Amino acid sequence: KCWRGGEKNGNCAACAAPCSGNNRNTGIVFTEVERGDNTVHDYDVVIIGAGLIGCSIARELSKYTLRAAVVEKADDVAEGASKANSGIVHGGYTARSGTLKGQLAHRGNQMFDQLERDLHFGFRRCGSLVLAFSEEEQKTLEALVANGRRNGVKGLSILDRNQVLEVEPSVNPEVHSALYCSEAGITSPYEYTIALAENAILNGVDAWLSHEVVDIQRTASGDFVVRTPRADLRAHYVVNCAGITADTVAAMVGANNFRITPRKGEYLVLDHSQGRLVRHVVFPLPSEKRGKGILVSPTFWGNLLLGPTARDVHVAAEGRKTNTEVIRSILSQSKHSVPNFDASHVITSYSGLRARSDRGDFIIEESSRVPRFINVCGIDSPGLTSSPAVAQRVAGLLAGAGLSLAPCPNFRPQRPPIIQPKSSAFKGSVLTTDNPSSHVICRCERITEAEIIDALSRPPVVPTVDGVRKRATAGL
Repeated sequence: KCWRGGEKNGNCAACAAPCSGNNRNTGIVFTEVERGDNTVHDYDVVIIGAGLIGCSIARELSKYTLRAAVVEKADDVAEGASKANSGIVHGGYTARSGTLKGQLAHRGNQMFDQLERDLHFGFRRCGSLVLAFSEEEQKTLEALVANGRRNGVKGLSILDRNQVLEVEPSVNPEVHSALYCSEAGITSPYEYTIALAENAILNGVDAWLSHEVVDIQRTASGDFVVRTPRADLRAHYVVNCAGITADTVAAMVGANNFRITPRKGEYLVLDHSQGRLVRHVVFPLPSEKRGKGILVSPTFWGNLLLGPTARDVHVAAEGRKTNTEVIRSILSQSKHSVPNFDASHVITSYSGLRARSDRGDFIIEESSRVPRFINVCGIDSPGLTSSPAVAQRVAGLLAGAGLSLAPCPNFRPQRPPIIQPKSSAFKGSVLTTDNPSSHVICRCERITEAEIIDALSRPPVVPTVDGVRKRATAGL
């Protein structure tokens, strides 16, 4: 069946299910498929992992006339690092020039405006500041400017103390100078991933959720059979986007010439009263050990975000740290940048594991050992920023490996928003139950019954209350 509930028989005109468009190319969402008659499902490309990288690639491939599927062990998309990161669309000045990160971050950054116009997931360019507290530290800012310009970044300038305090009055008054980047922005990373997945499915990509890949076998013809406990998928090409388990998946076919080490990042979220303190993403000076450091940033929906840490928890000293120690460290480092936020307004915390490779750069390549097996691994920061450019690069690798990329004439790029902006004139109430559009379910975020119903009606299947929260921000 198509995701609107009608029979997937290619005859949309005869379908009685409510549908806003031509669903001839609509994909299927498989969840609780029982293994039965040993049917093997055939695809041109199978993508392993439904995070923001896997879903970016899925949507990119849905622009072409081919059969693609994304396979995910969790019961929803965006269940790994994609729902537990900063949501920052970086300017592209930090990644070292000449690396894949340096090439793809700025290119991806420039694609977000069109993505937002098409998919309505929530994106805003707010700019960023990297703070320096001495003339010596300003030299690092100058090096970042030079590196950014080599990467093609525009809108970079160094502000003196008075200029910094003029554009961001809440930063530490002891600031000496700051690097300003006008091209940086903020988004909701899980809503971005969900929008990509939804649009990919609408354009024909099948989603196999709750299907963990346990083995990959090679056939005599060179194809792959991707095995899960309940279904087998045969593909001419496989794209490995399995995050922190990418090296394990690659080892299934002998394509594991790298190692992934999870690095833990922890965050604190403050309520809307604190979200108004800063207008830009505020960074400390970056370093090799801590990455971009503890940022202070507004979120797209108006909260204040502090974090992340960058902890190698397999190292004994880090593994022994208590939650209290970690929280105190986040607050202390954040206060150095923005002293006046009120920590009593912390409403939640979260953590995620980013996939850090032993190469120190993104891995985006066809395996030299296993033809037609594409590794897309070690996509840590700035992975979200780079994701649309990563997807285009992977499509190019697949074409180079022999995949025909004939444009699909029925590709539909648009996806309507779930959350509708509400002005001060909005009259919704928790007591108004006769009209779903004004019946408020979540008072803090002013989310209505109609928005939640809309979220539940879209692909992929929403399996949990947390899945509703990711799509409608209710309860955040």
